[in-house]
Formats: sequence, C-alpha cells, structure tokens
Amino acid sequence: MSISCPNFASQILRPHASLIARKTIYAPQDVGIFPSPFHTNLCPTLSNYPSVSPSSCNCNQTFSSTTEDYYRNSALEFDDMDLGKYSKELEVAVKAVQMASLLCQRVQESLLSRSNDHVQSKDDNSPVTVADWSVQATVSWVLTEAFGSENVSIVAEEDVQALSKADTVGLLEAVVKTVNDCLAEAPSFGLSEPSTGLSASEVLEAISRCNSTGGPSGRFWVLDPVDGTLGFVRGDQYAIALALVENDEPVLGVLGCPNYPMKKEWLSYSNGYRRMLSKLASPALGFPGKGCIIYARKGSGKAWMQPLHQKDKKFIWPNSAREIRVSTIDNPALATFCEPVEKANSSHSFTAGVAHSVGLRNQPLRVYSMVKYAAIARGDAEVFMKFARAGYKEKIWDHAAGVVIIQEAGGVVTDAGGHPLCFSRGMYLENLDRGIIACSLELAYMRRSLGLLMLAGTLLASNFSCILSYHYRCYIAVYM
Repeated sequence: MSISCPNFASQILRPHASLIARKTIYAPQDVGIFPSPFHTNLCPTLSNYPSVSPSSCNCNQTFSSTTEDYYRNSALEFDDMDLGKYSKELEVAVKAVQMASLLCQRVQESLLSRSNDHVQSKDDNSPVTVADWSVQATVSWVLTEAFGSENVSIVAEEDVQALSKADTVGLLEAVVKTVNDCLAEAPSFGLSEPSTGLSASEVLEAISRCNSTGGPSGRFWVLDPVDGTLGFVRGDQYAIALALVENDEPVLGVLGCPNYPMKKEWLSYSNGYRRMLSKLASPALGFPGKGCIIYARKGSGKAWMQPLHQKDKKFIWPNSAREIRVSTIDNPALATFCEPVEKANSSHSFTAGVAHSVGLRNQPLRVYSMVKYAAIARGDAEVFMKFARAGYKEKIWDHAAGVVIIQEAGGVVTDAGGHPLCFSRGMYLENLDRGIIACSLELAYMRRSLGLLMLAGTLLASNFSCILSYHYRCYIAVYM
C-alpha cells in the first residue's frame, strides 16, 4: 500500500481538530479558501511563481518605498526603551553586527560579480570563507576593545587552526585586508579603530578568541559569522547572528540580515530581482532590499529593528529603531509557515502534511538561515518548520540570538516537550525533545498537536522508508 507523507500526517490529527476544540468555528473565507490580505505578498521564492515578472508590479509605487520613507513614517520609538541591564553589551553588539553585515554585503557583491551568479557552494578558499573569517575577527576585535580580552569568551563556528596552515596564506591575506577595511569604518559607528592596520598575527589572535566551548555557568558570546552558506553564494538570504549567554540563557541577541528588506511588501520580489532592483535604485536612496538589523534584550519585553544602511553616514546610538512584534493572527488558517529553501535540509512534503493537520493553508515562506527567526519575530510569518536528519545535533549558534528575539517580541520557544532550550551543554542543544516549537501565547494550545506530529514523523521515518527518503526528526518553530 502506498502511503504519502502529507496524507499520513493529515490523518494523525483531523484538520482544525484542536482549533475547533479551543476556538470558534470559522467561516469558509477564514479557513484558507480565500487568502488573507496580510499574506498576499508572502510567497516562498519566485521560483514557485514563474509567471511573476518585474512588469507585473507597480514599479512607480515600489521604488517610492525607500529608507527615506522609513525615517519619515516611523517615529523614534527607541527613546522609550529602558535599556537597563546589558545596555552597553547590546549597544556594542548591534554596532559590531552592523559593521559585519556591511562587510558581508560587500563580499557577496564581489562574489556575485565575479562568478556570474553560478556559484552553488563554498570551498576552502572561496569568498564566503573570507566573509566567515573576517566577520569572526571583526566581531572578536570589537568586543575585546569594548570589554577587555579577559572578559570576552566567544563560541563560534570556525577554528583558527584551519586558517593557520601553510596553504592558506592567500586566504589569510584576503581576510586581513577585509578586516582592516571594515575596522577603518569603526569611528562612524562610535567605536575606536586600530591605530594601525591589524597584522596577520593580530587577526589570527582575534579569531583564536572564538574557541570557547560554552558551559553551564558564567557568560559567553555565541557567534555565527555567516549563517546560510547557500543563500550567501546565491545572492539570497543569510544572517550574521550574535548572542550573549549568561548562566544557560541567552540574554541578548542580534541578527544582521543584509538582504532582508525592511518592508514585508518586498518579500515577493526581493529574492528573484534584488540585484536588478539594486542597480536601478541609487544606493543613496537606501534601497529597502539592503537589509535590516533586529535585536532584543532579555526582560525588556521588546524587540527592535533598524535599517542596515543609515540615513546619515554616522551611526548614532540609539538609532532610528522601531519596535517589532510577532503576528497577532490567531487563526491557523490565516497563518504562514517558514521552512528551508532546500529540500535536502527539510522534507517539504511532510512539512506540508503537518501544516495541513493543524489548519495551516497558506503557501510557505521559504528562506535561508536564521532569517526565519527574523521573519517570525517581526510578523512576516507565523510558523517555522524544519525536519533535521536523525543523529544531527542542533548547534547553539544557529538558535541563541533568534530565541531571545522571538521571546521578547512576544513569542515562546521550547522543545516539543515544552521544555526551555538548554544552552549550558557546550556547542550543541543537548537533550532536545524531538524538535523546537516557538509560538505566541495565542497559539500555545497548538503545541501539543505539533509535538504529537513530530513524534509521529520520527516513528514513520524509522519504520517506513517508503514514506520518507531520510530519517527526519521534526524541528518546528511556530510563533504567532
């Protein structure tokens, strides 16, 4: 007997079963027959909509949405924020990620202009690796200058030994130049720059400070220099993620999203036409596809977003940031879920079945990297689903910054068993119960259903190879 993943998942729970038990029965237009206007601009990627073209959008209206509009229409809400504890750490972290994001943007543009957009993966000497090492060195140097080397411990993805080999001299030279070019801009961010350019040994020293393994006590920084390699080399979404963990809990998080537009209306077109539009729009206009910085501090009850490119060249803290919140949609039929772009990273068919089982009807929003956390935190989507292969351990740098941002934006993040994520066991999220669920209080009643579906997916994968081509454990982040 042939069994498909979507059909099986749909039979585990009747569509809207939990919704009907806890919520009002909705009219047909409320259960996905007619799309919500809120989500009309949230398509997964343009590859799913080949009929969409630049001629089909109102270019006159589109190009009027610039960073100038953002400054004109958004009040300086940040003045109302009581920074309190971790205020200096947050300020330095935001500035470091802002600098690193601009660094990555330049490296990506250089990569794409030389490769004719056909690069599909990174190798040991590719520009994406230059970005990895350069961000790690830059962030390490900025944090050390601000707090002292004795007070800075960083858990990061790259090991300095890989850059210290005899056959990586050319790569090291490229990293040193990229780092010095970036640090030369430090004064415009209110930070000090090196009195002289950093030498190769000084860059290696900065990177070597990122060798912490974390632990159950004390404080340490968690850095993912370039999260989303495929997105980076394809000119698509990627993120720079920095978090501060103290006594097992992320207490602040910063996400730099260099290609994620400030306005959700751009999501439909930014993936496929970002480079074309950026050439048509002058950089001085603050093209909205040029990215944003999202951040939060534990206990503030608020998360914030600001443009990557500033109206004035000099960065003044606190900047023209505005508060962001998770979506207020409380009807699963109107919710949009996020998932990875690549099928190799997630079972799209099983995810579709899980989504259908809990009443989700909209097309998914498919983006690379921790940009999914950003999309959920600012209300561009409500659900994030991923199926990780059996035996794969989630790394803390892939989640720490996103977790605190979603929590402060009004969401809840736990594993499928309802337990908080544990950041005290080193570089990995150990003892993770099936997967991860993040949701707002409005959708908390859905977590049990999603947890059951996660368990069912694990059992299916281990017993029916005809159903899943890989053994996936369900990782779901749902927010509302």
